[in-house]
Amino acid sequence: MAAYEKAYKVLAKQEGISNSKAKELIDKGLVRAQGKKVVIARGEIPEDTKFTVKQMANVKVIFEDDDILALDKPCFMTSDEVARKYPKCIMLNRLDKETSGVMLFAKNEEFQKKAIKEFKENRVYKEYVAIVDGKVIETIEIDKPILTTKDRGMAKSKVDKKGKAAKSTIYPMFVEGKKSKVKVIIDTGRTHQIRVHLNYAGFPIIGDAIYGKPVSNINRVLLHSKKTKIFDYTFEAPEPKEFRVFDFN
Repeated sequence: MAAYEKAYKVLAKQEGISNSKAKELIDKGLVRAQGKKVVIARGEIPEDTKFTVKQMANVKVIFEDDDILALDKPCFMTSDEVARKYPKCIMLNRLDKETSGVMLFAKNEEFQKKAIKEFKENRVYKEYVAIVDGKVIETIEIDKPILTTKDRGMAKSKVDKKGKAAKSTIYPMFVEGKKSKVKVIIDTGRTHQIRVHLNYAGFPIIGDAIYGKPVSNINRVLLHSKKTKIFDYTFEAPEPKEFRVFDFN
């Protein structure tokens, strides 16, 4: 009978790394076993389990001047981790850990104040790309308030009349089988807004284990912040390869 041990300890032994590094890799969603993402680092698994570990991409600089820094955030990295790499800059927007794409930072407090005002008054253009379950064949406007609560430090959102105003517009881009690639423009920036709105509309995002549709061989939320416009700036982050083909049937 196979012996069991905590997942992070088995991974540490297999990869020749420390227990803390192994736990970090699992917590980031980078580890898979038997075709599924390993989600509980302290979960007991057979000691002979074989893992695959995905390499995390680096943060890329899209543009930088005296006022603003635009970055292409890889998935599996939190916004706070990105911010720690640029301690002299001030974060202007956040992306979920598994969401990739454009992140903006102010280089000085004067620009920060002006930029925050643009965000608050919904004058920043925010365009995303998502792969969803279902056939999206026409434009969909979702104007539903979102309520966000926190439980043990984890944020969870839902459509609720007690929530804050939120508007997302969904544009069809490509349909294959029962999946669609869509462009999403958001007028507001509520926590998990696109993920919640798409699920509410009946088109959950592929790979979203919380609000969407988990798929065995996709280990991230297929949501990407593609283009952001603020003042006279336009920043664009190329789509990761998993958005270019539907190879996850």
